[in-house]
Formats: sequence, C-alpha cells, structure tokens
Amino acid sequence: MTVSADRRSDAVRVARVVGILGVVYVHAWTGLTGPQLDAIRGTWQDDLRWVLMEVFGRSAVPLLGVISGWLVAGSSRIRDWREHIGRKARTILLPMVLWNAIALLLVCSAAVLFDLKAPLPQSAWWVVEELFVLTRNPDINVQMPFLRDLFVCMVAAPILVRAPSPALLGVAALAVLVQIFALGWPVLLRPAILAFFTLGILARRTEMAERVAALPLIVALVPFTLLLAVKIVAETRGAAFLTTPTGAALDLAQRLAAAVALWRLSWVLAASPLRDGVLRIEPCAFLLFCAHLILIWLFGPMIGQLTGPLGSPLYPIYLVLQPVLVLGATLLLAAALTRLAPRAASVLSGGRLRGTPAAPAPRG
Repeated sequence: MTVSADRRSDAVRVARVVGILGVVYVHAWTGLTGPQLDAIRGTWQDDLRWVLMEVFGRSAVPLLGVISGWLVAGSSRIRDWREHIGRKARTILLPMVLWNAIALLLVCSAAVLFDLKAPLPQSAWWVVEELFVLTRNPDINVQMPFLRDLFVCMVAAPILVRAPSPALLGVAALAVLVQIFALGWPVLLRPAILAFFTLGILARRTEMAERVAALPLIVALVPFTLLLAVKIVAETRGAAFLTTPTGAALDLAQRLAAAVALWRLSWVLAASPLRDGVLRIEPCAFLLFCAHLILIWLFGPMIGQLTGPLGSPLYPIYLVLQPVLVLGATLLLAAALTRLAPRAASVLSGGRLRGTPAAPAPRG
C-alpha cells in the first residue's frame, strides 16, 4: 500500500498532540472531593465532564502505546540492546523521576505553605513510590504509570520485535486477560499498555496504520461512537458492572476503538490547514504530558476561585478550556527553559527540546 511517508510522520505527530491534550480532561480540576463528585453524578455538567474524558482522553494511552510499538519496530538502533536501553532511560525514565521530584517539591510545599488540598509525605517509602512508581500509582503525578510501563515495554522491545507474530498475539492476549481480570502483574501496573505496545509492533508488520488510514472516516468512527454511548451512559449513571471483568472488557474495547478513530482523524488533520499549527507545538507535547498535573494542582484552584467548582455557572467554560490553558502554560515554560536552561529543557523533555521550538518546514 503506497502512502506518503511525510503524511504518515505528520499523522503520528498530530496524534501525539491531540492525545496528550485529551489527557488533560481526564485530570481536569473540579474543585470537588470524591463523595461530592458522586453526589452530583448525572447532572449535565458531570455528564459533560465524562463526555470530554471519554471522547478526548481515553484514546490517548492506547494510541500512544501503539505508536510507541510501531516506531520501535521500525528502528534500526534497537539492535544494540545496551544503547537502546540507555537511550530510553534518558528519554523516558529520567524525565519521569525528575518530574515526580519537581511535583513533590512544588505541590507538597504549596500544601504546607498555602493550605493547598494535596497529598503530603506519609513515610519515606511513600516518597520512594512517588518518585519511582515502583508498585502503585502515584498520588500526585497520576499519569506517570504510563511512562513507567512504557519503559518496561522498551526494555523488552528487542525481544518483542524479533518474536514471530503468533507469539506477539499471545503476549497481547495475555496482557489483556490480566488487565480484564485484575490478576495482578508486578512488572506492569497497567498490563494493557503492553498489549497496545505489542499491537503497534504487529501494526508495523501488517501495514495496519496505512489500512486504517484508508478506511472511510465514518467506518472508523462508528465503533467508537457506539461503544462511547454505552460507556458514557454507564459512567454517568454509576453502573455497577463497570467494576467487573465485563466493565473492564468494555473499557478496553472502547479505548481501542478510540485509538482507531483518533488515528483516522489525525490522518485527516495531517493534510489540513491545521497541520502547521499542531506540528509547531508537537516538540512540547512530552513536556505537557509530564507537567500538566503539576500545573493543575498549583493553578487549578486559583482559576477555580473565579469560575467556581464543578456545578457552578461558569465552570463549564473553565472545563472546556483547561487543555488550552495548560498548553499555553507549557509553551511559556518550554520557551523559558530553552532560552535560560537549554540542558534542563533537553533533559526534562526527553531530548525533544534542544532549542527554541520552530515551525515545521512547509511541504512542496
């Protein structure tokens, strides 16, 4: 199947930006505690929050996992295992630990000094877990298990890319079963990430990215739309089955359908007038992923004093704009780092920022 390599590369970069921006909705500031959120379940504002999370946020992890597997399957540098692991430690593991340390310092300090409602250190082991994400999800940087598990997948990548396709299907199926039945897997916190990563390797072998891109847009969107409707009704009504293996299977199916839909939309955007604007901010996407929860912890309540929490008249405007606000703050942070501390910018962005971000060169 003949496709433009430039179009495919642009679509990958667009998908990263759209997916990571969507993650912000999953972690958006609400100003409410868990019991308070349960109390307003079913209101139109809470329904809006769930729609935004499911439409824009849930597709990010599977698609980013698939893209990571797809890219590593096409890399010649993976043949040198030691060099490969060292590179991934610098671009994934080190930024994760550093951003977790920054989060601990800033968020916990704000909790002590300004009465911010945020977690405080409970023990030395709690701090270790927050920094290195060893056996549980962090309390502050709750997005970091993705990077933690992605690094584990990268460690296994030299073996996975050499494995026959039936073996890869077996690995993906096993990871799915472990995820659905919550069997526990000490090596991975979210086994589904291994499934998506492995599917990315298979997608490279079968030209699946190109095949999905060739689908009519409506065909790519219908499965996601149908599963989305079921998932949103269940989420907003507090359906008990969501905590069962059936609910976990529905969640995985919806996430995979969301990844397909987002990839197809990214293919469209890669040839649209929006391409240049999206690609201009793509080098900052990893920085946004790592920093967005710190920004939400620190500045969410400040803006929330103007709009009010979830349920207030102005809150829906704030909710919809949160990814835009986080993006603006990230671009300012990236500009400051690249000008004042370029080495820190490179390390904290996983090597993606080495100078002032520039616009992509026009095609043709």
